[in-house]
Amino acid sequence: MKGTGLNFEQPIVELEQKIADLKAFSKDKNIDLHNEIETFEQRLEQLKHEIFDNLSPWQKVQIARHPMRPYTLDYVKLFIDDFMELRGDRAFKDDAAIVCGLGKIDQEKILLIGHQKGRDTKENLYRSFGSPHPEGYRKAMRLMLLAEQFNIPVVTFIDTPGAYPGVAAEERGQAEAIANNLREMSHLNVPIIVVVIGEGGSGGALGIGVGDRICMLENAYYSVISPEGCAAILWRDRANAPDAARALKITAPDLLQMGIINQIIPEPLGGAHRDYKQAGLLLKSAIKKNLALLLKIPKDELVNQRYAKFRSIGQWEG
Repeated sequence: MKGTGLNFEQPIVELEQKIADLKAFSKDKNIDLHNEIETFEQRLEQLKHEIFDNLSPWQKVQIARHPMRPYTLDYVKLFIDDFMELRGDRAFKDDAAIVCGLGKIDQEKILLIGHQKGRDTKENLYRSFGSPHPEGYRKAMRLMLLAEQFNIPVVTFIDTPGAYPGVAAEERGQAEAIANNLREMSHLNVPIIVVVIGEGGSGGALGIGVGDRICMLENAYYSVISPEGCAAILWRDRANAPDAARALKITAPDLLQMGIINQIIPEPLGGAHRDYKQAGLLLKSAIKKNLALLLKIPKDELVNQRYAKFRSIGQWEG
């Protein structure tokens, strides 16, 4: 899936269109343009590497937000078998910004929890643009405790600009719901794998982000604040978002170096939105490998290692 094309992708989009036109012309006029098409395809591959092997942090943020990037439910269709969505927090209502359900990766049962955005305005309003309310976090925790009861591993997909910032969400205890999840996930006695599949925004991400293995897709980002928000504070101008993205160290390589994440999951060349099937295969493989390792660790040791992992984040060594 090629998507709509970001500004820095335009040379690629234009060349892809030229190749498509040549193929159509060749077929329509029954003219052999094989050599010309092959030359353009070689140039296209070279151009992709020139652009995507040298992305700036801000360009990676743009890819993480790409409107055609696969979301949680897209990955469910790709490799989660027998998925059954479970809804509601049993206190207020269901929150469509967080999707939860039981399913299988091959034969291994899992509980999947993930942020979900919409593809159009109507769906985005229904999904709150992927920004959960407190009932979303309470639903997630209700089902995590159920998974613990039945000894089912938990997998979470993070893809949110942040928790919903409205007054009603604050009135219903947004901060308490996220804080409760942080505490409860820290000692949940089943394996937890967290994957940042797109945007990893602040407490909205952390509310389902405590795990034994924290992974990130290659072009995702994970940050305490959006680059635009940081730029508005430090430079008084959101136009400085590219500078903020670079200063914040929010890309996967930066976070791996700092020990905040455990693994970078590669994406198809150009981003996950360009090849859903390949992106799904890469993500599935990473989850299976991490799950196989975690299932071998005794439960008490698993919780101790998780605690030690998060306690070590942010330590200053002079």
